[in-house]
Amino acid sequence: MSPARHHQARRRTAIVASSLALGLGLAACASGETDSGSGSASAEPSKDITIAIHTGWDEGIAVSHLFKAILEDEGYTVRTETADPGIVYTGMAGGDFDVNFDMWLPLTHADYQEQYGDDLEDLGYWYDDAKLTIAVNEDAPIDSLDELAANADLFGNRIVGIESGAGLTRITQDEAIPTYGLDDMDFVISSTPAMLAELKAKTDAGENVAVTLWRPHWAYDAFPVKDLEDPEGAMGDAEKIHSVARTGFTADHPDVASWISALTLSDEQLFSLENIMFNENEGSDNDASVREWLEANPTFVDDLKAAAKG
Repeated sequence: MSPARHHQARRRTAIVASSLALGLGLAACASGETDSGSGSASAEPSKDITIAIHTGWDEGIAVSHLFKAILEDEGYTVRTETADPGIVYTGMAGGDFDVNFDMWLPLTHADYQEQYGDDLEDLGYWYDDAKLTIAVNEDAPIDSLDELAANADLFGNRIVGIESGAGLTRITQDEAIPTYGLDDMDFVISSTPAMLAELKAKTDAGENVAVTLWRPHWAYDAFPVKDLEDPEGAMGDAEKIHSVARTGFTADHPDVASWISALTLSDEQLFSLENIMFNENEGSDNDASVREWLEANPTFVDDLKAAAKG
């Protein structure tokens, strides 16, 4: 996920209504509407499902395309729609979308949950360690942020950051740096690509490096890095990523709802999926990237279905 969106998502609620009024409305396509129009109690339930994805949130893109592949293999016709979170949750509450895999709780999407929660089904969380971090190379001689100031020279007296408007940048400046006495270090505000380029260059060269990062991110699979412990909690608590559905989805698609509720992804699974999708394949074909990942994880779908039954 983009860390800028992570800490600014709560401000978007007020924008949603005007955005829709300007023509960003969504075509009604939810399977519940299709079923209700049949007028027959014996009619086959629809096998059309629409997945809504937050624009630019990598973990949501990855898991959405993963489930798209799973459902297509079960004979479903799956459509994906991408929009900002406010648009997604408005559409979900109105029944225009079926499922979203990327509701961050209890903080980032709390306002959306409060506003639309009565019109959504919470299908549970699939990841429980979403957080902002300061990371270093895996073989760095320190393990905690409270050791960084005393060892700043080992890292060139630099912390490499991302965009100036990102929530991660603000938290690092306003919370982590004063909390851990890092004011004498040079906090380099750059961009996400620049940060990743430096992380790659330094780890390839076997040198120490300190960067601002966030979980989940494919960098944890691509590079030998570790998060510094944050004993004072300056970077904030970890959040859970939930799957949510429109009202009535479980009744319409009980099997699919059970699979979604059973979904869990470990760091290794999620980071490797994102690495294939966004690093190795550069986001060029997300569906093909998922197929590549499933080939490398051949028991994943069977394990998921077994967990749903158990």
